[in-house]
Amino acid sequence: LAVKDPTAVERANLLNMAKLSIKGLIESALSFGRTLDSDYPPLQQFFVVMEHCLKHGLKVRKSFLSYNKTIWGPLELVEKLYPEAEEIAASVRDLPGLKTPLGRARAWLRLALMQKKMADYLRCLIIQRDLLSEFYEYHALMMEEEGAVIVGLLVGLNVIDANLCVKGEDLDSQVGVIDFSMYLKSDEDIGGKERNVQIAAILDQKNYVEELNRQLNSTVSSLHARVDSLEKSNTKLIEELAIAKNNIIKLQEENHQLRSENTLILMKTQHHLEATKVDVEAELQTYKHSRQGLDEMYNEARRQLREESQLRQDMENELVVQVSMKHEIELAMKLLEKDIHEKQDALIGLRQQLDEVKAINMEMYQKLQVSEDAMKEKNEVIGRLENKTNQINATMKQLEQRLQQAEKAQMEAEAEDEKLKQEYVTKSESLQKEFFQKEKQLLQLETDLKIEKEWRQTLEDDLQKEKETVSHLRSETQEIMNLKKEFHKLQEKNKQLKRICQDQEAALEELASKLSESKLKIEDIKEANKALQGQVWLKDKEATHCKLCEKEFSLSKRKHHCRNCGEIFCNACSDNELPLPSSPKPVRVCDSCHAILIQRCSSNVP
Repeated sequence: LAVKDPTAVERANLLNMAKLSIKGLIESALSFGRTLDSDYPPLQQFFVVMEHCLKHGLKVRKSFLSYNKTIWGPLELVEKLYPEAEEIAASVRDLPGLKTPLGRARAWLRLALMQKKMADYLRCLIIQRDLLSEFYEYHALMMEEEGAVIVGLLVGLNVIDANLCVKGEDLDSQVGVIDFSMYLKSDEDIGGKERNVQIAAILDQKNYVEELNRQLNSTVSSLHARVDSLEKSNTKLIEELAIAKNNIIKLQEENHQLRSENTLILMKTQHHLEATKVDVEAELQTYKHSRQGLDEMYNEARRQLREESQLRQDMENELVVQVSMKHEIELAMKLLEKDIHEKQDALIGLRQQLDEVKAINMEMYQKLQVSEDAMKEKNEVIGRLENKTNQINATMKQLEQRLQQAEKAQMEAEAEDEKLKQEYVTKSESLQKEFFQKEKQLLQLETDLKIEKEWRQTLEDDLQKEKETVSHLRSETQEIMNLKKEFHKLQEKNKQLKRICQDQEAALEELASKLSESKLKIEDIKEANKALQGQVWLKDKEATHCKLCEKEFSLSKRKHHCRNCGEIFCNACSDNELPLPSSPKPVRVCDSCHAILIQRCSSNVP
């Protein structure tokens, strides 16, 4: 014979006793015909059997004084799992006569029976077996299938109406002993099987009706809640539809306004871009022509500098030889030194002015959005400066460096112009795309407003997107207004630069006049030196007659010697006079070679 597990036998015995006690309680209650009191014996035996079932396999808990083994721990856990059990637990804790955990557990079972929710509470416990493992062993009745069977049997106790007085009863000192004599069969019990079958059928019908009532009550309450929520949601949807319609109308008006503004802005930007294109092309052409002219002028200036340097060396050699002209040449040199100092001071001032002009030109190249009149005036100023810089030989190297810097500035200005063009094109394209997107979104909104709950979220998202696009367009309009303000500021700066350029032109004209005077003086000195080269003065005794009129020289007819051809004329024949800026009086000129005549004194010294 196979050895049976003693814990399994215990579980089977307790299950059978629970079946007998529950069945006997239901049958006796129906035959008794009234509500049950706490003194009813079958009811007392039922509580004893339930107490034994709950104690089976219970772990021993170690307390401060001794070992404790009570069922109040798992029953107290129902409060956390089932919120409706909080009232029972609170009332059990508030009872004044209970001192032990076992008494609280017995009071809890009686109150659960009166509420007809004992089966529900114990079902919550059985489901949470991981929590029950803290209180029961693995082979306990509540941890096995027998516990679920007992919970199912407890559902039948909902037929019984119990009226129990827990407050004055001594539940701590009761002895839980099962009376098996109540469950032994007798002849009367065998004869009353038919009556028991009828009672069982009636009980089943009653249980079915009660369950139906519970379900109907729960469904009715849930339907009422759903109806209320649907009414609230319908009212909210109606309000939101009205608000959405108003918002759509406002957005349509704003879209029309923004479209008109954008068309105006696009037209203005196109005209402005066309004007800037024409200006840039004209500037490039003028700059190319001016560069070629400057290169040619630079080569000519270098050639002239070489020639002048050679001439200066020749002059220095001749000055050493010509001791007789020393005094006049020293005076001329002093005058030339003064002029040179003045020229150097003027050149330093011009360099400073040219540096200022360079800085101003750099700022003008960086800001290419200046009007057409300003650009034309700049071109005229540059042309005047180019015509006048032909006379400034010493500053050609600096002009070359400035031209290179101007090229760099021009390239940077062209790059910035291209960037601005690209930005305007991208902005216009993005605005057009956003307008098309807005039209599509408006069409979607008009169609989606006809649907109720399913399209509510999509409407909200579309409205948010439209608000973002509108705010973006407003920010762009503000940026355009700021650009207009900057354009007006640049126009004012352009006027100031025009005034500065006019002042510089006047200064350059004065400098050009001074340079022309100095050049004329240098040419006079060169002519004098050339005339003295290779000429030999005739003696007074040899020069007795004039070459033209062939008359003898006298006090009235003075001798005049040509420095170039060596001929001697009288004052009557040499009447041709030429005014020179270096001499206060006009100078007599030779009739044959047009060179300057020198009057000879009695001594052979010119």
